[in-house]
Amino acid sequence: MPKMKASPRHPDPELVLRLYELRREPLLREARNAINSKFMPKTFEEFTAITKSDHEMNAHYRQVGSYWEMAYGLIKHGVLNADLALESNGEGMLLYAKAQPWLEEIRALGNPRSFANAEWVATQTDAGRRLVAHFEARVRKATGG
Repeated sequence: MPKMKASPRHPDPELVLRLYELRREPLLREARNAINSKFMPKTFEEFTAITKSDHEMNAHYRQVGSYWEMAYGLIKHGVLNADLALESNGEGMLLYAKAQPWLEEIRALGNPRSFANAEWVATQTDAGRRLVAHFEARVRKATGG
């Protein structure tokens, strides 16, 4: 199991700032807006529809999902302190919360590693557990679930 970084070190703030800079990139900003505000699946079928290449938001989904998997991989592999990173980079937990009810099925349909880093952060870090609980409640409210 990867070892989480116990406390922030000098390079951590630089990585957090770089992640923020990347989030401001116009295409990623557009994709994040679409996934965060327009994609609120209520069923497994609604979730998996976006994974199809002909779906209008598929590129947004892939861009946002891969961005957060890379960012959360830095935490999982001990490169970046979880508490520091998640203070301003927890938005990926929203996408994970949307996928979480169907995670096994999503993985069975395509990539068995889908959301692996987000899941690790959501289950193995205190900050991740708090964030995902917050976003799960938000998703339930928005979907009537």
